[in-house]
Amino acid sequence: MKYKMTGIASMCITGMILLQNTPVHAIEGSEALEKLFLSKEVSTVANNELGTNYSIAEGITTASVFKPKAIAVTEPIKESIAQPVGAAALLETEKTQEEYIAAADEAQGALWGYTNLGISNVDNNLNIRQTPADDGKLVGKLPKNAACEIIKNEGEWTLIKSGKVEGYVKSEFLLNGWNAKKRANEAMAVVAVVNSDSLKVREKPNTDCEVITMVPKGEELDVVAVEGDWVKILIDDEENYVAAEYVSVEEKLANAITMTELLYGQGVSNVRVDLCQYAKQFVGNPYVWGGTSLTKGADCSGFVLSVFKNFGISLPRNSGSQAGTGTKISISEAQPGDLIFYAKGGSINHVALYIGGGQVVHASSPKTGIKISQYNYRTPAKIVRVLPKD
Repeated sequence: MKYKMTGIASMCITGMILLQNTPVHAIEGSEALEKLFLSKEVSTVANNELGTNYSIAEGITTASVFKPKAIAVTEPIKESIAQPVGAAALLETEKTQEEYIAAADEAQGALWGYTNLGISNVDNNLNIRQTPADDGKLVGKLPKNAACEIIKNEGEWTLIKSGKVEGYVKSEFLLNGWNAKKRANEAMAVVAVVNSDSLKVREKPNTDCEVITMVPKGEELDVVAVEGDWVKILIDDEENYVAAEYVSVEEKLANAITMTELLYGQGVSNVRVDLCQYAKQFVGNPYVWGGTSLTKGADCSGFVLSVFKNFGISLPRNSGSQAGTGTKISISEAQPGDLIFYAKGGSINHVALYIGGGQVVHASSPKTGIKISQYNYRTPAKIVRVLPKD
């Protein structure tokens, strides 16, 4: 019995070391330990009440799965596993030393789907370039605290992949290792992923109230709260509701933004290219209601007004009035530089700048600031051409 208890204690210590190669947290409860040691699928454990899957490493560092107690362990995982833990312990377990090392690799790599997690450490956005050079073609932006897979470090530059974007970022602005894990836990956001073809967004949590807009399948909506059969979400700067049965509520890290790169001499006038490229440089800057500053903060109409003002074009101050300018066009006619408007209750309440490739740039909300979205992230109400037709 003495040896058996020693073996169990050794297994517990080994199991805790398995989970992190830097500060490790203990799992409370024998059920969690049983899941770890008896299951070959040690990289994930189920679930909170929302049905989310978490990695072992993630669960240990978030209070949503286990209540952690910090334990200072500084030895690398493989070195710790390779050390003798007692003959009785090895006899009591079904796994070999090699299997534990393999399990450690698996658990270590199960960080929100990333095997070598990187987190952007910038105030707004980190440029992703096609080549490791300051003048390399811009292929995307990694928002503040967004996640990526680190493919290869090349000194001053690091090759990464995030979402649909792959390219190079400056290494000095990228967290990795324990620092990336810690920042990821702080930056995790709860989103509702739409799993129906077209989801109704309602003003109140019932089917009798007004439908504000429709959102397409795959769109991620910021979650404010889960209220039984309804999920309170934030769409632009307003709180609304969607039916819980048509969304999956998940904890996620932000991904890179794909940048539509407009080129001169390819069917779009130079002024349209200039205007869109100018607007995109402010992605990541803050949203401020009533603001018109592209750097210190603007709301949706203030953002559009200031972008056009830079090119000598005057627009009214609010989105409703802006929708009355220029020429109304269809979405099939839209070119980069045209304005897309969105409505609530039949009244225009939001405006975005179309930048091509099915994307718009807009000052969305205090939470997200100036961002890039798909043009149909909510149902467009009107498209207006202010610039001369090419």
